[in-house]
Amino acid sequence: MSSDIAWRSDLLELTPEALTALANAGFVKRAQKDVAAGLLPRLETGADGVVQARFDDGVRTSLPPGRTLRDAQCSCPASGMCRHRVMLVLAYQALAASSKADAPAATDDTPADSDGAWNPAQFDDAALAASFAPSVLEQANKLAAARPVVGVQAWRSASAPPVARLPMCSVRFFSRSSLVHARCDCKQGSGCAHVVVAVWAFRQAGALPPGAAETMVEVRPPASADADATAGAQQPLMQGDVARVLRAHIDALLLSLWLDGSSQPLMALAARFEAVREQALALGWNWVDDALDELWQLLQAQQARSSRFEPLRLVRVLAELWARLQAAAHAEQPGTRRPALLASQILGVGVKGDVALDHLRLVSLGAELWSDDTAEGASILFADPDTQNVTVLERQWTRAADAAAGGTAQALMNRRVAGFPLRQLASGQVITKTATRRANGLVDITAGARQTGVLPLSPTSWNDLVAPLRQGSVAALVAHLREAPPDFVRPRQAASGASAGASGQLHVVAFDRMEVVSCHWDATAQVLHAALAQAGVGDAGEAGDPAAAPAEEQLRLALPHRAVAPGAVDALARTLAGDYGALRAVAGTVHLQGGVAVMQPLSLLTAQRAVVLQVEAVSPQPLGLHSDVDEVPALNALANDTLALLALWLRQGLRHQGGNALSRAEAQVLQLKRAGLDRGAALLGVVLENLRSAQRPALVAQLAMLGLLMQGVAQSASMEA
Repeated sequence: MSSDIAWRSDLLELTPEALTALANAGFVKRAQKDVAAGLLPRLETGADGVVQARFDDGVRTSLPPGRTLRDAQCSCPASGMCRHRVMLVLAYQALAASSKADAPAATDDTPADSDGAWNPAQFDDAALAASFAPSVLEQANKLAAARPVVGVQAWRSASAPPVARLPMCSVRFFSRSSLVHARCDCKQGSGCAHVVVAVWAFRQAGALPPGAAETMVEVRPPASADADATAGAQQPLMQGDVARVLRAHIDALLLSLWLDGSSQPLMALAARFEAVREQALALGWNWVDDALDELWQLLQAQQARSSRFEPLRLVRVLAELWARLQAAAHAEQPGTRRPALLASQILGVGVKGDVALDHLRLVSLGAELWSDDTAEGASILFADPDTQNVTVLERQWTRAADAAAGGTAQALMNRRVAGFPLRQLASGQVITKTATRRANGLVDITAGARQTGVLPLSPTSWNDLVAPLRQGSVAALVAHLREAPPDFVRPRQAASGASAGASGQLHVVAFDRMEVVSCHWDATAQVLHAALAQAGVGDAGEAGDPAAAPAEEQLRLALPHRAVAPGAVDALARTLAGDYGALRAVAGTVHLQGGVAVMQPLSLLTAQRAVVLQVEAVSPQPLGLHSDVDEVPALNALANDTLALLALWLRQGLRHQGGNALSRAEAQVLQLKRAGLDRGAALLGVVLENLRSAQRPALVAQLAMLGLLMQGVAQSASMEA
């Protein structure tokens, strides 16, 4: 190549991480080895900027300006992406690096600060028009007309480019000089309307310092942005007559559940649920509809005596549903400054439907199994290492179908999903081109010949996960949980309700020298308890005692025995005992209890293998009994007792509470007062007064606030309390 050529900045900006996202890891690793070995193709760059590579095996590959790697022309037999396309880029970069005199900084078309922070907002309308067809821009305007809320993540480093998280997909910007290398995880992959919406989101977010926390933006089409700036905010979502009627209907439905109980016949509630869900969808309140759907599923699980039902989860969903509507209304109060969270974001406006995904890699974080009298099923929780999103694959099978077929019930682990046994999927890494995903993280994978492959989990399978999903210390995990916004303003995620009997956020915890501080079996509660800590290093270099770590620096594990997964407890005990080598990482749902991180584990990685607890075969392991009852902090115990009282009321119905139940509630009021929880005592006292005076419409708000308050107390109460 000539020494006076103008180097193509868009190709020089593609990092190995970008090439992995645009192609795949296998092609990148092989191409890197060839470059290191000096096996480079002969390169030519034409006056029109087309880069051509000639390989020793006769293959020719060319990449014109303004084209993605997938659009490159290659004479090899591959029908799609191939290693020659990746090799062209890496060889081009190697040649540029060896030609210091002709480096990009010496050309007029290369950004002066090609290695520093940048923002996709720099792409103006002319750049969009040059990169996208008019039909794509028109489609982007239609998407933006729904006012979707997009999370934008500023540039952090060369390997962590700007990211925009749309309700249905994520867009990563790998080049500061060309939009064709922006990667969307939808089926189209690049050049789609989602990239345009992402650029608009960065523009409307304004200046973002490098490494800034994710900023939420309600995207508007450029044509309406100026009008909105002068005319004010969009029409309030919560102030119309239809919205007020829907809120009244939801309050009436929740009041009916509190008064008559969740054990009432569902036939009397089915029509009301259907009506309010239709109204919520008509208004575009998709997170409200999602909460109503989970509420209905919980009621059905209770009636079917399913292992999916958990009384406290029912209380939490009712409280969240009421609080979400209140928070959205508060965000629209006139005369207040612009809220940190928009009503459209709280309600889930613009997140309906699902999107087909392109080449997708999912890494299992574990599985939750369930069963009842008529059906059984599973939820497999995955992480997407590229976008750090958590997704859930759900399946269920009817037992009656097995009986009708005249055969015995098939073992749940051998049920097939997308052509693979459930056990293999739950313990594997899935690579597929047939996936679709909803905004709440539910993913579906259809069976397709040579379209889906599964590899087993390895001890390094979670290495590509980063914060906030993966935490490197217990202290960082606790800090993240404390700073997280409450559930009722966050987008609803299927992973939050996928773990039967567990509440909290799904996280991976991995740190050096992970040691088991304690492990014992509580035979009364049928729960295996354990504590993990990081072994410190003293001044002389000797390993410190992890048992001496403060309680707030320990990760507590609590795994209850469940009949549907009889091997889980023994598998956890074996793993903690070191049967599979040193423990490297653990994944599960985490919540704070008295300021301490408590996890219900789903899977673990050790030096030898991955252990997905609920799909492990039964292998009995001796368990050490704990004769002493763990002391629960007083405020935690009081808050949990109050929540248990609410769960009992919700199940039986307030109308059906006898004198003993009311006396218990009055005693609880006194205990709350003595503990200094005056607000909780006042709320519970008002509930009792309203029950006696028939002031029942106010009960929904009072019970929801009491539930939220007790949840907060249980999470933040001092360990010394």
